[in-house]
Amino acid sequence: MLRPKIPTNPRPTGHIAPPTVVQPTAVIPSRPTQPPAPMAPAPSRPTVQLTPGTALALVGGGTAVVLVVGAVLVSMLLAVAITGASVAVCALVIRSLVHADAKRR
Repeated sequence: MLRPKIPTNPRPTGHIAPPTVVQPTAVIPSRPTQPPAPMAPAPSRPTVQLTPGTALALVGGGTAVVLVVGAVLVSMLLAVAITGASVAVCALVIRSLVHADAKRR
């Protein structure tokens, strides 16, 4: 039916030169240089200053995070409990309907 057309690679045009061989050269050492002057080492860690204001902000932020996460978890638990109770009520209603229908026959 439909056949894809495969492109053909055209032959190279123009002058083609053979690969050139690179000859290694000798390394000539230059005059010796002076070693750099030793530098003072940079401190590995900056020191953290904990003031009463930042400590209070950290405590307040941590308390807020704990309260928000706790509220989310409690609401999820409440949603699961309500869903389970509603499924149990539906099961009881269906059971009573099936039982009442079986008594009439």
